[in-house]
Amino acid sequence: MLRPRTREAIASARAAGVRTVLVTGRMFRAARPYALEAGISDPLVCYQGAVVAEVSGRFLRHEPIPLELAREAVAAVEAEGFPLNVYVDDELYVARETKESEAYARFQHLPVHPVGPLLDWLQQPPTKLVSVGDPELLDGLERRLKGYFDGRLHISKSLPHFLEFASPEVTKGSGLAFLAEHLGFGPEETIAFGDGENDIELLEWAGYAVAVENAHDRVIALADLVCPHVEQEGVA
Repeated sequence: MLRPRTREAIASARAAGVRTVLVTGRMFRAARPYALEAGISDPLVCYQGAVVAEVSGRFLRHEPIPLELAREAVAAVEAEGFPLNVYVDDELYVARETKESEAYARFQHLPVHPVGPLLDWLQQPPTKLVSVGDPELLDGLERRLKGYFDGRLHISKSLPHFLEFASPEVTKGSGLAFLAEHLGFGPEETIAFGDGENDIELLEWAGYAVAVENAHDRVIALADLVCPHVEQEGVA
Protein backbone atom coordinates (compact mmCIF):
# COMPACT_ATOMS: atom_id res chain seq x y z
CA MET A 1 0.00 0.00 0.00
CA LEU A 2 1.27 3.56 0.65
CA ARG A 3 4.78 4.07 1.94
CA PRO A 4 5.21 5.91 5.29
CA ARG A 5 6.81 9.02 3.76
CA THR A 6 3.94 9.38 1.29
CA ARG A 7 1.34 9.01 4.05
CA GLU A 8 3.17 11.61 6.13
CA ALA A 9 3.33 14.07 3.21
CA ILE A 10 -0.41 13.73 2.59
CA ALA A 11 -1.16 14.15 6.30
CA SER A 12 1.02 17.28 6.45
CA ALA A 13 -0.71 18.81 3.43
CA ARG A 14 -4.15 18.09 4.85
CA ALA A 15 -3.15 19.48 8.26
CA ALA A 16 -2.12 22.71 6.50
CA GLY A 17 -5.57 22.95 4.93
CA VAL A 18 -4.58 21.73 1.46
CA ARG A 19 -7.16 19.53 -0.22
CA THR A 20 -5.56 16.29 -1.39
CA VAL A 21 -7.44 14.54 -4.18
CA LEU A 22 -6.74 11.10 -5.61
CA VAL A 23 -7.07 11.03 -9.43
CA THR A 24 -6.57 7.57 -10.89
CA GLY A 25 -7.41 5.20 -13.69
CA ARG A 26 -8.28 2.51 -11.17
CA MET A 27 -11.77 1.29 -10.36
CA PHE A 28 -13.42 2.97 -7.39
CA ARG A 29 -13.27 -0.21 -5.32
CA ALA A 30 -9.54 -0.53 -6.06
CA ALA A 31 -8.78 3.14 -5.32
CA ARG A 32 -10.84 3.52 -2.14
CA PRO A 33 -8.43 1.56 0.15
CA TYR A 34 -5.62 3.97 -0.76
CA ALA A 35 -7.80 6.97 0.07
CA LEU A 36 -8.81 5.47 3.40
CA GLU A 37 -5.20 4.62 4.26
CA ALA A 38 -4.13 8.18 3.45
CA GLY A 39 -6.99 9.73 5.40
CA ILE A 40 -8.36 11.42 2.27
CA SER A 41 -11.98 12.42 2.79
CA ASP A 42 -12.63 14.38 -0.41
CA PRO A 43 -14.21 12.58 -3.39
CA LEU A 44 -12.05 10.42 -5.64
CA VAL A 45 -11.63 10.72 -9.41
CA CYS A 46 -11.52 7.16 -10.75
CA TYR A 47 -11.71 5.25 -14.04
CA GLN A 48 -9.61 7.87 -15.88
CA GLY A 49 -12.17 10.52 -14.91
CA ALA A 50 -15.33 8.61 -15.83
CA VAL A 51 -16.31 8.40 -12.16
CA VAL A 52 -16.15 10.95 -9.37
CA ALA A 53 -17.28 9.33 -6.13
CA GLU A 54 -17.42 10.10 -2.46
CA VAL A 55 -15.40 7.79 -0.21
CA SER A 56 -18.75 6.40 1.01
CA GLY A 57 -19.37 5.04 -2.50
CA ARG A 58 -21.93 7.60 -3.71
CA PHE A 59 -21.19 8.50 -7.32
CA LEU A 60 -21.29 12.22 -8.13
CA ARG A 61 -20.39 11.68 -11.78
CA HIS A 62 -20.53 8.63 -14.02
CA GLU A 63 -19.77 8.92 -17.73
CA PRO A 64 -19.75 5.39 -19.17
CA ILE A 65 -19.01 4.51 -22.78
CA PRO A 66 -22.27 4.57 -24.77
CA LEU A 67 -23.37 0.97 -25.28
CA GLU A 68 -23.20 0.80 -29.07
CA LEU A 69 -19.81 2.51 -29.11
CA ALA A 70 -18.58 0.10 -26.44
CA ARG A 71 -19.79 -2.88 -28.45
CA GLU A 72 -18.01 -1.51 -31.53
CA ALA A 73 -14.82 -1.16 -29.49
CA VAL A 74 -15.10 -4.69 -28.12
CA ALA A 75 -15.54 -6.06 -31.64
CA ALA A 76 -12.57 -4.05 -32.95
CA VAL A 77 -10.21 -5.12 -30.16
CA GLU A 78 -11.25 -8.76 -30.31
CA ALA A 79 -10.87 -8.77 -34.10
CA GLU A 80 -7.23 -7.80 -33.52
CA GLY A 81 -6.82 -10.78 -31.20
CA PHE A 82 -6.44 -8.89 -27.92
CA PRO A 83 -8.28 -9.75 -24.68
CA LEU A 84 -10.40 -7.15 -22.93
CA ASN A 85 -11.36 -6.24 -19.39
CA VAL A 86 -14.87 -4.76 -19.15
CA TYR A 87 -15.98 -2.69 -16.15
CA VAL A 88 -19.67 -2.56 -15.23
CA ASP A 89 -21.10 -1.51 -11.84
CA ASP A 90 -17.58 -1.35 -10.37
CA GLU A 91 -16.96 -5.03 -11.19
CA LEU A 92 -14.42 -6.51 -13.60
CA TYR A 93 -15.56 -8.91 -16.34
CA VAL A 94 -13.64 -10.88 -18.99
CA ALA A 95 -14.64 -13.35 -21.68
CA ARG A 96 -12.44 -15.98 -20.08
CA GLU A 97 -9.62 -16.04 -17.59
CA THR A 98 -6.17 -15.67 -19.14
CA LYS A 99 -2.69 -15.12 -17.76
CA GLU A 100 -3.18 -11.41 -18.53
CA SER A 101 -6.47 -11.16 -16.63
CA GLU A 102 -5.03 -13.11 -13.71
CA ALA A 103 -1.98 -10.82 -13.56
CA TYR A 104 -4.21 -7.75 -13.74
CA ALA A 105 -6.44 -9.07 -10.95
CA ARG A 106 -3.40 -9.67 -8.74
CA PHE A 107 -2.07 -6.18 -9.52
CA GLN A 108 -5.40 -4.56 -8.62
CA HIS A 109 -6.31 -6.98 -5.78
CA LEU A 110 -9.68 -7.65 -7.43
CA PRO A 111 -11.90 -10.60 -8.35
CA VAL A 112 -12.45 -11.29 -12.06
CA HIS A 113 -15.74 -12.58 -13.46
CA PRO A 114 -15.55 -14.70 -16.67
CA VAL A 115 -18.78 -14.30 -18.68
CA GLY A 116 -18.15 -15.93 -22.06
CA PRO A 117 -18.40 -14.02 -25.36
CA LEU A 118 -18.42 -10.34 -24.45
CA LEU A 119 -20.71 -9.19 -27.26
CA ASP A 120 -23.34 -11.71 -26.15
CA TRP A 121 -23.03 -10.60 -22.53
CA LEU A 122 -22.62 -6.80 -22.72
CA GLN A 123 -26.06 -5.21 -22.35
CA GLN A 124 -25.30 -1.97 -20.48
CA PRO A 125 -22.77 0.81 -20.96
CA PRO A 126 -19.41 -0.08 -19.40
CA THR A 127 -17.48 2.50 -17.42
CA LYS A 128 -14.30 1.65 -19.31
CA LEU A 129 -12.50 -1.08 -21.26
CA VAL A 130 -8.87 -2.16 -20.85
CA SER A 131 -6.69 -4.37 -23.01
CA VAL A 132 -3.68 -5.93 -21.27
CA GLY A 133 -0.74 -7.16 -23.31
CA ASP A 134 2.73 -6.70 -24.72
CA PRO A 135 3.62 -2.96 -24.74
CA GLU A 136 4.86 -2.89 -28.34
CA LEU A 137 1.85 -4.79 -29.64
CA LEU A 138 -0.45 -2.45 -27.73
CA ASP A 139 1.35 0.55 -29.24
CA GLY A 140 0.37 -0.74 -32.68
CA LEU A 141 -3.19 -1.43 -31.58
CA GLU A 142 -3.43 2.07 -30.12
CA ARG A 143 -2.34 3.67 -33.40
CA ARG A 144 -4.75 1.62 -35.47
CA LEU A 145 -7.75 2.14 -33.20
CA LYS A 146 -7.13 5.86 -32.77
CA GLY A 147 -7.23 6.09 -36.55
CA TYR A 148 -10.36 3.97 -36.77
CA PHE A 149 -12.36 5.71 -34.04
CA ASP A 150 -11.09 9.18 -35.01
CA GLY A 151 -11.91 10.87 -31.68
CA ARG A 152 -15.15 8.99 -31.01
CA LEU A 153 -13.45 7.09 -28.17
CA HIS A 154 -10.78 8.26 -25.73
CA ILE A 155 -7.83 5.87 -25.99
CA SER A 156 -4.71 6.12 -23.82
CA LYS A 157 -2.11 4.07 -22.01
CA SER A 158 -2.08 4.12 -18.21
CA LEU A 159 0.95 1.81 -18.08
CA PRO A 160 2.99 0.38 -20.97
CA HIS A 161 1.00 -2.88 -20.85
CA PHE A 162 -2.48 -1.35 -20.24
CA LEU A 163 -4.42 0.25 -23.12
CA GLU A 164 -7.56 1.96 -21.86
CA PHE A 165 -10.77 3.01 -23.62
CA ALA A 166 -13.23 5.57 -22.23
CA SER A 167 -16.09 7.78 -23.33
CA PRO A 168 -14.80 10.52 -25.66
CA GLU A 169 -15.47 13.24 -23.09
CA VAL A 170 -13.60 11.43 -20.32
CA THR A 171 -10.06 12.18 -19.15
CA LYS A 172 -8.46 12.62 -15.76
CA GLY A 173 -8.53 16.34 -16.53
CA SER A 174 -12.29 16.41 -17.13
CA GLY A 175 -12.84 14.40 -13.96
CA LEU A 176 -10.79 16.81 -11.87
CA ALA A 177 -12.50 19.80 -13.51
CA PHE A 178 -15.87 18.36 -12.44
CA LEU A 179 -14.62 17.82 -8.89
CA ALA A 180 -13.06 21.29 -8.77
CA GLU A 181 -16.39 22.89 -9.66
CA HIS A 182 -18.12 20.69 -7.07
CA LEU A 183 -15.67 21.68 -4.32
CA GLY A 184 -15.14 25.27 -5.41
CA PHE A 185 -11.53 25.57 -6.54
CA GLY A 186 -9.95 26.42 -9.89
CA PRO A 187 -6.98 25.27 -11.95
CA GLU A 188 -4.92 28.25 -10.79
CA GLU A 189 -5.14 26.84 -7.25
CA THR A 190 -4.18 23.31 -8.28
CA ILE A 191 -0.91 21.38 -8.38
CA ALA A 192 -1.14 18.03 -10.17
CA PHE A 193 1.37 15.18 -10.23
CA GLY A 194 1.63 12.51 -12.91
CA ASP A 195 3.78 10.06 -14.83
CA GLY A 196 1.74 8.35 -17.56
CA GLU A 197 0.21 9.33 -20.88
CA ASN A 198 -3.21 9.21 -19.22
CA ASP A 199 -2.06 12.07 -16.93
CA ILE A 200 -1.51 14.52 -19.78
CA GLU A 201 -4.97 16.15 -19.69
CA LEU A 202 -4.80 16.27 -15.89
CA LEU A 203 -1.50 18.15 -15.95
CA GLU A 204 -2.71 20.43 -18.74
CA TRP A 205 -5.75 21.40 -16.66
CA ALA A 206 -3.85 22.14 -13.46
CA GLY A 207 -2.22 25.51 -12.88
CA TYR A 208 1.08 23.84 -11.98
CA ALA A 209 2.18 20.48 -13.36
CA VAL A 210 4.72 18.17 -11.74
CA ALA A 211 6.13 15.02 -13.37
CA VAL A 212 8.24 12.36 -11.71
CA GLU A 213 11.57 11.83 -13.45
CA ASN A 214 10.57 8.37 -14.72
CA ALA A 215 7.46 9.81 -16.41
CA HIS A 216 6.59 9.39 -20.07
CA ASP A 217 8.47 11.83 -22.32
CA ARG A 218 5.26 13.68 -23.23
CA VAL A 219 4.49 14.20 -19.54
CA ILE A 220 7.96 15.56 -18.78
CA ALA A 221 7.70 17.91 -21.77
CA LEU A 222 4.67 19.72 -20.34
CA ALA A 223 5.72 19.72 -16.67
CA ASP A 224 6.55 22.91 -14.79
CA LEU A 225 8.73 20.84 -12.45
CA VAL A 226 10.28 17.37 -12.55
CA CYS A 227 10.62 15.69 -9.15
CA PRO A 228 12.63 12.57 -8.24
CA HIS A 229 11.78 9.04 -9.40
CA VAL A 230 8.63 7.35 -8.08
CA GLU A 231 10.81 4.78 -6.30
CA GLN A 232 12.31 7.68 -4.34
CA GLU A 233 8.80 8.92 -3.47
CA GLY A 234 9.47 12.08 -5.44
CA VAL A 235 5.94 13.43 -5.04
CA ALA A 236 6.27 13.25 -1.25
